[in-house]
Amino acid sequence: MTTGAQSLIRSLEHAGCEVIFGIPGGAILPAYDPLLDSPIRHILMRHEQGAGHAAEGYAHVTGKPGVCMATSGPGATNLVTPLADAFMDSVPIVAITGQVPRPVIGNDAFQEADICGITMPVTKHNYKVMDGDQIPEVIAEAFHLATTGRPGPVLVDVPKDVLQSDAHFSWPASINLPGYRPTERPNHRQIAAATALIRAACRPVLYVGGGVLKARAAADLIALAEAIGAPVVTTLMARGAFPDDHPLCLGMPGMHGSYAAVTAMQRADLLINLGARFDDRVTGRLDAFAPGAKVVHADIDPAEIGKNRTADVPIVGDARTVIVELARAVTGANAKEGRVDLSAWRSQVDSWRRRHPISYDQDLGGPVKPQFVVDRFNEALGGDAVVVTGVGQHQMWASQIMSCNKPYSWVTSGGLGTMGFAVPAALGAKVGRPSERVVAIDGDGCFQMTAQELATATLQRIPFVVAILNNEHLGMVRQWQELFYDERYSEVHLPPEVPDYVRLAEAYGAIGLRAGAVDDVDGVIDKALGIDDRPCVIDFRVDPEEMC
Repeated sequence: MTTGAQSLIRSLEHAGCEVIFGIPGGAILPAYDPLLDSPIRHILMRHEQGAGHAAEGYAHVTGKPGVCMATSGPGATNLVTPLADAFMDSVPIVAITGQVPRPVIGNDAFQEADICGITMPVTKHNYKVMDGDQIPEVIAEAFHLATTGRPGPVLVDVPKDVLQSDAHFSWPASINLPGYRPTERPNHRQIAAATALIRAACRPVLYVGGGVLKARAAADLIALAEAIGAPVVTTLMARGAFPDDHPLCLGMPGMHGSYAAVTAMQRADLLINLGARFDDRVTGRLDAFAPGAKVVHADIDPAEIGKNRTADVPIVGDARTVIVELARAVTGANAKEGRVDLSAWRSQVDSWRRRHPISYDQDLGGPVKPQFVVDRFNEALGGDAVVVTGVGQHQMWASQIMSCNKPYSWVTSGGLGTMGFAVPAALGAKVGRPSERVVAIDGDGCFQMTAQELATATLQRIPFVVAILNNEHLGMVRQWQELFYDERYSEVHLPPEVPDYVRLAEAYGAIGLRAGAVDDVDGVIDKALGIDDRPCVIDFRVDPEEMC
């Protein structure tokens, strides 16, 4: 016989959990005692939101579910934002929360919150464990649900007295969820129909979403793109799914995408959508998006197909399996009937790319352009780093300029657009890939939301670089006010004197650097990239009027 708390930790060990990002508190406290005897590494965060985003960063770069843990009430509710973020971006995380004891549930007990009810819309599934004997089965199911089908967050809520009571530990030999049967293998007729559309198209475009990365299908995607010979656009969440240096790559589509990517999609006669959801940031007005294109839409989640755009050929299935079967079918048809000549289409697309590259102007004596900072980081890193971003203008500049030629080296918040994501997500990414360099491109607004996790990084010896593109504003909001509100700037100015980012970093035990002139940029980047025992924060004072 064991306690529920001991069963919980043993279950996490059996599920393959290697690290937990968390903060203890009264209701979850029993689980923290057996952690002392467990091989699982616990990282004490400074805020539960940071714990959730760190779990996301870990999951992004490893493909394994990130695990976070919090107490009841405010501890649990502080996880709502990262759970919603993970839900929107299909990130596999498992959140463990304590709950008030069973006898007082529903009595408004101290630090009670119905976290299962609160998170029902933003979790793939959640559990309230009312019997300690069920803990192993619930944890096994939680990890299975988080990582199969369309990945996502799962929450497990455990009352304190369940953790304290005796429980029987028995790890399940198999998982039986009768109502959960994700369709992984695509219908062969749909593959054949998609192949026919592909071969009939004169202007096809591969529209690649984050589902391709979740399916670990990056290498297979190259084979499919080359078999078709079609240009490829990769959404914000799919950066790295197809290498930027590949001649068929057009970069990111949408409102801040490249001219070539946007124009190719608008002029396409066929969109081959793989694991993307026709998000509004890509499509704009749906009735004006790619008006002449037929659509092949493949997704593991049948609810996404037809949700925003009717598919001429819908394919439900795992992205990797779909891509492999499509590549096999197209290659076979090429061998039998010859390749379709798309040279004119590729030539047209290449001309758009040459004539309208992502560009900026940096006056050597003028204010530092944020694009210049990102460009110099890109040059210094040589594509050999995990890049993490917050949300806003800096996120778009990073996506436009940073070379992304390897999968699972780009970590960002897409669907929810969560400010404050970068610092804790960079911490989690470094824990997941400790031998690789991690650089967070952040904004001054985002950074101030979760900067306290620098304390965690310093004490845990988790080194990464945070590059703050400090434009003294909530930049994207300021940009909208300039463009759409007659330059009436309401509540967007962040005075550069407070805080002093260099001194703030030093107060947390990190290294603080600053660059305010063009000539300073390369030197501080080189210095920051040479630090490998603690986090480093660089305050780049950049042009506040620059727009993306």
